[in-house]
Amino acid sequence: MWACSRRAVGRRACSDAASLRWVPNFICPNCGNRSTSTERTAGFRDRARGCERCGFGFLFELLDDYYPAPNAAFFLLDQQGRLIGAGRGARELTGLGDLDVIGRKVNEVLGLEFDTGDDHIGTALEWGVRVLDKQVVVHAEGDRPEPAKADIFPAYDDDGGLLLVLTPR
Repeated sequence: MWACSRRAVGRRACSDAASLRWVPNFICPNCGNRSTSTERTAGFRDRARGCERCGFGFLFELLDDYYPAPNAAFFLLDQQGRLIGAGRGARELTGLGDLDVIGRKVNEVLGLEFDTGDDHIGTALEWGVRVLDKQVVVHAEGDRPEPAKADIFPAYDDDGGLLLVLTPR
């Protein structure tokens, strides 16, 4: 997303292309609130930005704006593919919440079965690339298989990790 760096902020376009700069997009994994900001941290501290709507501790930075479906489920993974949180929609899709998933490997908990047989989670973790619109079947612990679409976003900070967004089909 591009935004104007002068007084033209809020206008649809700028006449001077040199005055454009990139403004990061953020999404809250807890409530799904989207925001833009030039600041990646909270004030003068190194602490990550938190969600203004729900108060969640950190936001995920995206390369461009992303509009998740209203029924999408958010899962947070660390650099080793372990779940560190279950956000908005997770309980509705899988029946699992934070206490059920934290510290466990994503495939152990969600049993993701991609239609191509590829390990898209591993690819995103290893290469730091987005993986979008992949068909998957979610086999959450003891639950019936649920077809979904997976969007996977790497973290662009020192902590690494991923944001996994599953949208039921």
